Amino acid sequence: MNFELNEEQELLQRTVREFARNEVQPRAKELDETGEFPLDTFRKAAALGLTGVAFPESEGGAGFDHISTALVIEEISRVCASTGVILSVQNSLCGEVLHRLGSDAQKKKYLAPFLRGEKIGCYALTEAQAGSDARAIETRAVRKGDRYVVNGSKAWITNGGVADAAIVYVKTDPAAGEKGISALIIDRGARAGGSAATGFRVGKEEKKLGIHATACVELWFDDCEVPVENRIGEEGEGYRIALSTLDGGRVGIAAQATGIAQGAFDQALAYAQQRRAFGHAISDFQAIQFMLADTATEIEAARCLVRQAAWKQDTGARFSREASIAKLFASELATRATHKAMQIHGANGYSREFPVERMYRDARVTEIYEGTSQIQRLVIAAQVLKSA
Repeated sequence: MNFELNEEQELLQRTVREFARNEVQPRAKELDETGEFPLDTFRKAAALGLTGVAFPESEGGAGFDHISTALVIEEISRVCASTGVILSVQNSLCGEVLHRLGSDAQKKKYLAPFLRGEKIGCYALTEAQAGSDARAIETRAVRKGDRYVVNGSKAWITNGGVADAAIVYVKTDPAAGEKGISALIIDRGARAGGSAATGFRVGKEEKKLGIHATACVELWFDDCEVPVENRIGEEGEGYRIALSTLDGGRVGIAAQATGIAQGAFDQALAYAQQRRAFGHAISDFQAIQFMLADTATEIEAARCLVRQAAWKQDTGARFSREASIAKLFASELATRATHKAMQIHGANGYSREFPVERMYRDARVTEIYEGTSQIQRLVIAAQVLKSA
């Protein structure tokens, strides 16, 4: 296992860092204030291959690996966490499941446009009363001939407000518990007025503490008709599919959290060197130096954990343990790092005129979505006890 980047990865990292600096960072404050989904930036990212990083060129991807995906998400999230998670969802939660389990027809109709950024996807598992306990979902799909009729709703769906299609987890056999859950690809319904019977309907946008520009919404299904050919895998395989897909998603969020931490550190380091107190730059004071040293150390550790999980994913072996470890450590680091960055900024850190205030708000959700820190600890503990 060698975490030194190869030439292709180094070139990709430089390219994405430049893109982030020139295209993403200038809009980050505005997007936080307006909540506008950065569709123009998404299209530019797609032109660079950032919507399908670790997928074969034959499927519409860029032909890199999962370490490269982590590099992309980290560099983008370093300046804008909203844009980072938008790309993470497109790559991991939408692209991965169709790459692994989609039929040839599904790959042609959905995967290739997702990877090329021609269509935007979302992952619809969570419901108002079903978060960590995914088995508790209530959205129902009843088969009628060659179609399913879907009724129910989903909540907190990133990209949902602009998505062209959603990967939706539904109960096809409520009596079977987790073995009664299936995965369907559902197209968006009418965008303004008209019937949503042939697609999902977008509900209210969630009002959140941070990552404001992610088009995070409710989705509604009202007698929504879905062809059986849009089912991913067999009936009853949805719960297994959802959990395996979340492993990749957790690596993406770990990369996002590492990027947020690095961005906050960048801001704190620069501020500490130019801010003066008692006749000195505050970076001369040991209290500030220790905060910088601790954060720098933890960022390096988080980055290694993310790359280890991505490397394991690239081997084709199961990587649930590595993904949860990376996600747990990196997300809790993001909270610590942004807290310290705000402290180094003093009162200015509490001002919306400085980026660390936004980063502080954006960091908090990384401990919640794709499985809370408590869920990650359960996953890790189960793996540790199993191998004991």
